[in-house]
Amino acid sequence: MALDIRRFIQRFVEEAADHLPRLREGVSALEQGAADKERINELFRSAHTLKGSSRMLKLAPITAVAHSAEELLSAFRDGSQAPGPDSISLLNQAIDALADYVAQLAQGAAPETLAEADPTLCQALEAAAQGAADPASPLQASAAAAPPVPPPSAPPDTLPQPSPIGSTTLALSDTVRVRLDRLDDVIRLMGEVLSGHHHLHTLVEQAQALEATLPSDQRSAVHAFNRELKDSVLSHDALMSDLHERALQMRMLPLGVVFDPLAQMARELAQSLGKRVDCRVRGSEIELDRQLIDRLSDPLIHLLRNALDHGLETPEQRQAAGKPPRGQLELAAWQDGNWVVVEMRDDGAGISLAAVRQKAIAKQLLTEEQLAVLSDQETLELIFLPGFSTKPMITDFSGRGVGMDVVKRTMMDELSGDLQLASEHGKGTRFTLRLPLSLAMMRVLLVQVGNVTLGVTAPQVAELVECSPEQFIDAAGQPTLILRNEFVPVVPLAELLGLPVPAALPTKFLLLVVHQRQQKLALIVDSLVDERDMVIKPLPDHLRYLPLVSGMVSQGRNALVSLLHVPALLERAKRHSPAVTRSEAPNDTPHRVLIVDDSLNTREIEKDVLEAWGYHVTLAENGRDGLNKALAEPFDAVLTDVEMPVMDGFALTARLRENDLYRHKPIIIITSREKESDRQRGMEVGADAYIVKGSFDQNNLVETLKALLG
Repeated sequence: MALDIRRFIQRFVEEAADHLPRLREGVSALEQGAADKERINELFRSAHTLKGSSRMLKLAPITAVAHSAEELLSAFRDGSQAPGPDSISLLNQAIDALADYVAQLAQGAAPETLAEADPTLCQALEAAAQGAADPASPLQASAAAAPPVPPPSAPPDTLPQPSPIGSTTLALSDTVRVRLDRLDDVIRLMGEVLSGHHHLHTLVEQAQALEATLPSDQRSAVHAFNRELKDSVLSHDALMSDLHERALQMRMLPLGVVFDPLAQMARELAQSLGKRVDCRVRGSEIELDRQLIDRLSDPLIHLLRNALDHGLETPEQRQAAGKPPRGQLELAAWQDGNWVVVEMRDDGAGISLAAVRQKAIAKQLLTEEQLAVLSDQETLELIFLPGFSTKPMITDFSGRGVGMDVVKRTMMDELSGDLQLASEHGKGTRFTLRLPLSLAMMRVLLVQVGNVTLGVTAPQVAELVECSPEQFIDAAGQPTLILRNEFVPVVPLAELLGLPVPAALPTKFLLLVVHQRQQKLALIVDSLVDERDMVIKPLPDHLRYLPLVSGMVSQGRNALVSLLHVPALLERAKRHSPAVTRSEAPNDTPHRVLIVDDSLNTREIEKDVLEAWGYHVTLAENGRDGLNKALAEPFDAVLTDVEMPVMDGFALTARLRENDLYRHKPIIIITSREKESDRQRGMEVGADAYIVKGSFDQNNLVETLKALLG
């Protein structure tokens, strides 16, 4: 995809509006004898930036003048030449020429209509850099005598006409450049104003309560005041929200500022590796908060380098594999509610599971026994472990065995987002990043736990559920709720955080179900306090060591509420799970059982139950994955869900029964479908047992499996 330079011309004009005054001030200082090293360095950097930016946008005249000025400033910087009246005059002419070009662009001139750079001026600048020019030089004299003018061949209607000398009007830009820290301050203050305004609703409620305590003959005046106060607060609600939203929009930038340079980088880096790639970009118009875009650049560069180095093959390797010699890399983005999804996909070799397992063992990250029970997806995600790399040799190109762990940590911890990985050997790899539109303000649920109020961002909340203790089941010692065909572990939030837990159990529990990717956790809380859009405050430096807190929000006038970091909560919940007392294996040689379910929670809980009884368990995440694993190695029994993507449990059971190896092996269907017709269909396709999750009992499962295995 060709780079559309027109989209970036205005940004270049704004950038040049910063650098040109610096150049003028710096040259003026040189003229007055203030030729200190740092001043010259600043001049050189400004000229160098203008040269680089204009070259990328193919603004050849600007590039030529900036390059020649840079040559002279470089000579000043390294001390080979000293600033003098003639060289300073040349620099002033160069700045005038650059300012003229930028003014034309600001007034709408197309890049191709800019006049060519004056060769006399460029030659004089470069000659001065070499020390070849002198005050009497005809070359320098001619340059000093005539500033650059457009050639007569340029049609008069293609360039904006300059204002006549002595004109009293100035052409001003319709944009203003604002320093990012000042914009951040405005947004922060707007957030504080919004929080303070929300406190007025509390005052309205308090005023109404106060009115109710007054004698009836004194209520009239207070009632009128309360009504006026309430109307005023309500009328400002929409205004305040709109004002804050517009302030946030000022900091939004299109993803194209990251995507388009990445596409160009992909082609250049692929060429340096002896590879060929077509990079396609979609959704570059999607906008994100500038804070997010700044932090997103490094993770995307990591993923790009890994795709080119690890994923895409050389033209010869691709042709040998029956692929076109040019690799395909796609960078796409789309909006999904309050989230932005960014996807990077390649059609390379994919990630070799065998290589991942081999590297995990070589680096002693996991034992062979631990690897054996991992699903393919869990094995793939080992690449996110610190120091993991499947490359036989570490190179400067794709990193020194680090990077993917940084990508994951940045996405989940710093950007409050998510990172998912999918790969098919020989066909390619896909990374999917989910990001909130902005980190400045998000929907937050406030809950009460004991005497403490805590917050959770709404995108990480699946639902609120009220249930009785009788609805919990015991799964390998872990209280568990069956929620829409899925086993969800239940943990008191107070217990997880080390807060006091009430001795008496309530008759009803309020569960806050949080999720991250495929993992879910039901947290027991006391009550829901509030749900609304709130300004997220980052943690101060001295509190950033707290793993369970991701930020703060204001409640009321001066109260601060901690925001819980859901990924860290999920990790702590795993470690918090009650220890399972493992029984002896049912036989001297443990039976091998395959569990097939698209819910990560359900797979893990069923695995814990069976491993507690000595079974050797392998996991699969859908029917197709289960079928492939069942045919790759023998299992003594298969447990499968029904509702799964790609291939459901009925189809999996029927396919297994067609294979001689599984014609008589036990197959147990565990599902939330309670209809007799579903049970009958399960029996028809060949299932040996049909267990409904709503009446799930781990002892029943184990006894059923024992009976079927003999």
